Formats: sequence, structure tokens, C-alpha cells
Amino acid sequence: MAAAAAEAEPATEEGTLSIYKAARRIKRRGSTLYNALRSVAEDAAFVAEIAALWPALPLVANLRCGLWYTQPRTLAATCYFKSTDGHAGNWSFSTARLNLHLALLAGERGGCIIVDSTRKGKRFPDSMSKTIPIWCSVLNRAIQRHRLRASNQGDDEESWARGLTPALFWKHSYDLLDGGPDLCNQLVADIVEKDRVYRAQRGERSPQITVNHLKCSGDDGPYFYEEHTIITKPMNSDPSIITPIDTPCSNNSHLVVFWIGRSNLAVSSTIQVAVDLADVDCILNCDSTSRLPSSSSENSYLEIAIVGSKNDRFSLLKNLPKAINFAQRNLIARRKILLCCQTGEDISICVALAIITRLFNDSGCFDDGDSFVKRNITKLEMRKRLVFICKYAINARPSRGNLRQVYGFLCNEKAQLCC
Repeated sequence: MAAAAAEAEPATEEGTLSIYKAARRIKRRGSTLYNALRSVAEDAAFVAEIAALWPALPLVANLRCGLWYTQPRTLAATCYFKSTDGHAGNWSFSTARLNLHLALLAGERGGCIIVDSTRKGKRFPDSMSKTIPIWCSVLNRAIQRHRLRASNQGDDEESWARGLTPALFWKHSYDLLDGGPDLCNQLVADIVEKDRVYRAQRGERSPQITVNHLKCSGDDGPYFYEEHTIITKPMNSDPSIITPIDTPCSNNSHLVVFWIGRSNLAVSSTIQVAVDLADVDCILNCDSTSRLPSSSSENSYLEIAIVGSKNDRFSLLKNLPKAINFAQRNLIARRKILLCCQTGEDISICVALAIITRLFNDSGCFDDGDSFVKRNITKLEMRKRLVFICKYAINARPSRGNLRQVYGFLCNEKAQLCC
């Protein structure tokens, strides 16, 4: 009888289960890993359907949620728009997340499709409704001001041709001239657009908007070069092999090395670093989790175990003097240096920022720290150099804690020099 009563108790509890407990139990059953993955798969199928409607537009995943809803083989690139940049009261344009490669890609292909997600109950993530519109507005105004400034440099811009080149003109001269003045503008627009689409399909650079870049001069402001790093890749290729063109890069097609202008500095992930790099003279390994095989001397290889600011708030600060000394010796010898960390996005970027601020002038030229002695170190000055790095290292995502350590190191260096 006692055993029968004990067996009856659970049944009684089930019969008197409250609505709240029943709802919680149903929610727990629905929140399984399988259901989550099934939901991701169904949403990814929807993304694929939308992408198929506009096959000419490249598919871009916003890190990190967007990667779940796009198959790697369909991705043209990734971007990083953080929701908090657009939150109420902030409304900022992040200089640490420029996403300039996305602007170039959208200009070449006539637009792009960005994939992102948010929690249940919200129609759009804050990155879509706030951060990206702010980013578009800032870039559009910057381009407009740059065009106005460039338009005063001379009369040889050829904007009157509406994108028509001499080669295109002579190729279609009979049609253009026979069409008369009434049809000329439309014919030119059609010819230019067809040529742009043709070159884009062949993987060539074909921007819709042409901006005349200003040459670098001493007082025009820092970091304007005639040569720009452009990140390009075919639609059907692997995103892991995106490499900069127009600048020196490794011969290994599966290696992503971002060369920072003409500074002889490059950043990469230790996971992707090959044993033999023909374009690299020395390596500064900042990864605390892996060691690179190297038979080189101490002058060409340095290993510094730097951990993230969440694990050690002063790890980067304590190791930056060694990194600066190593870089200084090799830059004086005009050697090319590869800075690498576990991801190639945070610690190596911050080390590059410290080196460029400490040893380079405002024009991005190595001067062994002469200009650092004469210059006041402010957060604005450091931010300008971070923008310069992010223009080339498109995957740069330095954390606030590590940036704070770089600023503290530079201030300490400045104080010691002034003593």
C-alpha cells in the first residue's frame, strides 16, 4: 500500500501542474540544440532564396551572427557592424571597425546583401536599423567632401565623359555619333554600364563611383597614398583566401597577410602562417597558445606570450617594450616584419598600432621615433593611426582593453622621454 501511494504522488503532481510550470516545461523542450540548428538551417534557406533573386549582388555576413545563416561557399566577404555603436545616446561611427572593404565591394558590384540576426521579437537588429545607416551617412558625406576638394585640383578629371573612356568611345564611336544628341547620354550610360558589368563578371575592378585620391603631402593630413589596398575575390571562391592586391603579399594562396601600406609591417593569424614566407624577413609572434616552427636567429624571430585583456589587464602593456625594440632593430635594417596573434584581429593589430605610433611620422614613414618626441600623444592621434591600419587590415577588431593598454604604454614612453 505504501509503495502504491508513493507511485501515485508523481501522478498527482502531474495532475496539479500549474500553467506557469507547464509553460516553462514546454519552453525547455522547445529550446533544444536540434531545434536551434533546425531553425538556423531554415533561415539559411530563406537567405539563399533572397540571394538567388539578386545573383549579381555579393552576399556579406555581419560578424558574428550572420555567419550562421550563410554557407561559406556563397559568401563574398564578411563585415563587422556592432549593434552598440548605434544604440541610443551613442550613435557613433567606429574608427576601429571601418569596413572600407565593404564600401569598395558595394561600389564595384552595385550593392551588396548583408546578413545578420537578432533576438525573437525584434524586426531588425540594431546593426541594421542604426549602425549601418550611420556608417552609410558618414561615408557618403566623406566622399562628397573629398570629391569637392578633388574637383578644385584641375580640369583634367574627365567627369564630362560620364565614365566613358577613350577606348570605349572609339569602340562605339559610330553608334554614338549616329545616334545624335538626343540619344547620346542614354547610349553612353548603357555602354558604360555594360562594360562595368562585363569587367565585374571577369573579376576585374569596376567601381561605379570614381574618387580621385589625393597624393600624400606633409601638411595635407596623414595617411593618404596613391596606392590603396583593395580586397577582392570571386563570388564562388573561399572567403579564407581573400588577399590584398596592389601591395606585396605572400605567394601562398591560402595565406591571408595584410600589409600595412609601405610600412614594411604585416599582420596575420598564427593559424595561417606558413613555415616559409618569401616576402617576410622576420616574425613577431604574439600568440600565447602556439609556437611557430623557426630555425631563424633571435634577430629574425621573437615570441611574446600576450593574452587578452579579459585574462590579464596588463599583459600587452608589459610586453610592448620588447615588441618595440624588436621592430625598431629590424625596421632600421629595412626588413619586413610579420606581426601575428591567434586571430590576427586584436593583439597583433594593437602591437602594430604601438609600433606605428612610436616609430613612424604622420606621413606613415619610418623615422625611428623622431616625430614621437615632438608630438603630443592624445587619443585622437592614436585613433588616426588606427584608422590607417584598419584601411589595410580589414579584419581588424581591437578590443577596448588592449587599446587602453597601448595608450598607457605610449603615454609612459612619452613621459620617460620628457624627463
